[in-house]
Amino acid sequence: MIPLSLAEIAAVVSGQQCDIPDPDVRVTGPVVKDSREVEAGALFVAFPGARADGHDFATGAVEAGAAAVLATRPVGVPAIVVDDVTAALGALARHLVRTLGAEVVALTGSAGKTGTKDLIAQLLERLAPTVYPAGNLNNEIGLPLTALRADEHTRHLVLEMGARGIGHIRYLAGLTPPRIGVVLNVGTAHLGEFGGREQIAQAKGELVEALPPADAGGVAVLNADDPLVRAMSARTRARVVLFGEAGEADVRAENVHLDDRGRPAFTLHTPTGCSDVTLRLYGEHHVSNALAAAAVAHELGMPASEIAAALGAAGTLSRWRMEVSERADGVTVVNDAYNASPDSMRAALRALAAMGRGRRTWAVLGEMAELGDQALAEHDAVGRLAVRLNVHKLVAVGGREAAWLDMGAKNEGSWGEESVHVSDAQAAIELLGEELRPGDVVLVKASRSVGLERVALGLLEGEVPAR
Repeated sequence: MIPLSLAEIAAVVSGQQCDIPDPDVRVTGPVVKDSREVEAGALFVAFPGARADGHDFATGAVEAGAAAVLATRPVGVPAIVVDDVTAALGALARHLVRTLGAEVVALTGSAGKTGTKDLIAQLLERLAPTVYPAGNLNNEIGLPLTALRADEHTRHLVLEMGARGIGHIRYLAGLTPPRIGVVLNVGTAHLGEFGGREQIAQAKGELVEALPPADAGGVAVLNADDPLVRAMSARTRARVVLFGEAGEADVRAENVHLDDRGRPAFTLHTPTGCSDVTLRLYGEHHVSNALAAAAVAHELGMPASEIAAALGAAGTLSRWRMEVSERADGVTVVNDAYNASPDSMRAALRALAAMGRGRRTWAVLGEMAELGDQALAEHDAVGRLAVRLNVHKLVAVGGREAAWLDMGAKNEGSWGEESVHVSDAQAAIELLGEELRPGDVVLVKASRSVGLERVALGLLEGEVPAR
């Protein structure tokens, strides 16, 4: 963050200075919402939480070195008091981005946002200093916190934009106006909140509507293989760049194939050249993510050969997303437990099938949240897909939704004991402890609320030996 005085920050956020002895004191550290992350010169943002109120930690934050607190009431230490902390944080981010003039790249999509963000960041870091979110900080709090990490050295600011309703992305794009906007796909995540894919497309397309026109440098990077995304070209004044496997895509992949460990390789074609790519990531779904990243890097001046080399070196920066670990006994653990939607669940199962050729495969799966009226059908379909992909054993973990996964598998293939429903993560760990063999491949995936990362960590920390 560019150092601003407390008086300047108060003016930007339309706040009142309280208990501030010297308004010229500058915020020279990070802007944080967790008092444990406070450093000297930080600005601590006091949000009320589900289990704790940030205002209760204001004194400790200042004692730890914070220059002041952004709060909704006086807290007895230097504070800038505002009516709405979230709105004030957004206003501060908007001011910083406008002041810096960094190149803002924003992306959205129903699946793959965080993995693609990680790829874009790793490519752009090779060109110039780049700031990007850790994990999936993609809402009205996480996005401005990420933007406020930028400083005068930052040349690229890569941001995820999530949506749980119409207008959300429009709001985020107003905080950090992008020049390049990427839409990955329109899938089935959050169906229960939106009501259908057309409504999801309406929300995701707000990103391309927010871009500047082509003559001002605006670029919309759209997935040529997704009809709902491709149709967004009619909703933007920006220049459209298509990526995908379709022949007319500006940045496309040809000769896509998987190696014997399930890692994709392909020939990358760009408007200025082509080059062969082999990814370190697992699963064919990463090809589309890599093409989106390649399209952004190409727009910012990186030639095809350098893009290919950077993609080949790129790894997973965010935890619990297709993290692949090999145990000493040959068991492969695929920890994809951070989140799940029908699209990402299908992609993960296909990756498991590719990785497990000639080996026993396990799919330890839990609920996919926020599917509304489609929840039964979508869980049933995932269970059926596990059968079609010849997964050795499906372990459905949890309550009603897990029962639907198990039911789908059994109705598809009459598996008997090849599909099992267990109550919780501990039961899954106990089952794996009884049946896991050296050399098996285990996928662990569910929505974040299920907490299935415990199973993956148990596998990796020796809680589940192979027999």
